[in-house]
Amino acid sequence: MNADAAGARAAAVALAQSVHEVVERLFADLEPLRVAVEDLYVALPRPRAADLAQLRDVIGTTLAAAPDLVVGAGHVPAGDALADRTRWLEWWTVTSGPPPRRLLPDAGPSEEHLDYTRQPWFTVPARTGARHVTGPYVDYFCTDDYTLTLTVPVRREGRFVGVVGSDVSVANVERLVLPRLRALGPRAALVNDRGRVVVSTSVREATGSIVRSPDVAASWHDDDGPVIRCGDFPLGVLRTREHFPGS
Repeated sequence: MNADAAGARAAAVALAQSVHEVVERLFADLEPLRVAVEDLYVALPRPRAADLAQLRDVIGTTLAAAPDLVVGAGHVPAGDALADRTRWLEWWTVTSGPPPRRLLPDAGPSEEHLDYTRQPWFTVPARTGARHVTGPYVDYFCTDDYTLTLTVPVRREGRFVGVVGSDVSVANVERLVLPRLRALGPRAALVNDRGRVVVSTSVREATGSIVRSPDVAASWHDDDGPVIRCGDFPLGVLRTREHFPGS
């Protein structure tokens, strides 16, 4: 590896580390909300939807912790967690500017498009018991735009009662990372573990498109592969011209 290539790789590694640190900070910002939700279910094993209003101050604090990135935050309960609802979004947004507003009055089970129990940001933490980053995807629940959603499972006495999470606007991520991506060259991108583009310096690889050649997903855990991973998160920095069709 020549000096130029080594320098470029070092810059990509530094960017991947920076992204990892930002995501870690966003998950840390969710911890007070997770604790508040857990405490609520300890005090009220099967609360009513109206009881979730007790969370609104800490949700507001979560939104204010990273206003440059986060556009939504809240708690989404499991189907059997509440006494009076099977679907409910205690989710607050600032997509249209402050003050925060509640996303929906009720996500009823009869409304197919509001069945969040099939969404990866809900199902993966429920299944694995671990925090998760979903996206980029078009968030039809909240932003109607490309979004990354960070979620953490909440349990009471071992029982899954839902998730807490935050929505991060991809447009905000772009403002944060694009200048450093451009420094890596004309064919660089932040991608997820399926090769789906979060932010790219290439007009051919827009947000949401998939880098297919070669298969980024297949080589995700290869330390010598094309992607420099952002720690243990499903995000990575891609910087190799041949991986972009038409380069």
